[in-house]
Amino acid sequence: MPTDTDTLNQVMTTHTGFCFTVRPAQASDEALLAEFFTHVAPDDLRFRFLTALNTVRHDQLVAMTDIDHRLTENFLAFVDDGAEIIATAMLACDAAMQTGEVAISIRSDYKARGVSWELLGHVAGYAKAKGLKVLQSIENRANHGAIDMERQMGFTARSYPGDATLVLVEKQLNPA
Repeated sequence: MPTDTDTLNQVMTTHTGFCFTVRPAQASDEALLAEFFTHVAPDDLRFRFLTALNTVRHDQLVAMTDIDHRLTENFLAFVDDGAEIIATAMLACDAAMQTGEVAISIRSDYKARGVSWELLGHVAGYAKAKGLKVLQSIENRANHGAIDMERQMGFTARSYPGDATLVLVEKQLNPA
């Protein structure tokens, strides 16, 4: 798996014909990411962070931008000029590199263009290439759009242990 983040830059086109660029986050992206989250709907912020919040805190932004690119990767989606983030897809792997958890957020004004679908496919392919066996997402049970999309992409959903408000959605990538 390449470690040079420049080799991970990709131009993607959705089923709607919408084009965007994806690349791994860098520490210098913190301000852009903070601006991005001001354009994410309150329910979508709650679904992403699994708690109610009005603003994403500095420490949360640092956790999404100052990353090791081994156990954690955060892919940022940009519109053509690269000045505006339209989505983010974070992958956090366990120390054994067996299981990864993905979390995706998208700007409200870029929904329904296929961006989330393409990003989830991108993260799944990246995780599989890294040798992960399982890709998971913890979803709020009310996040029907994400759960439905994940099911369409071959994920299975089950109740999250110990919390009836959550659903564990997972996909086998590299079965043993």
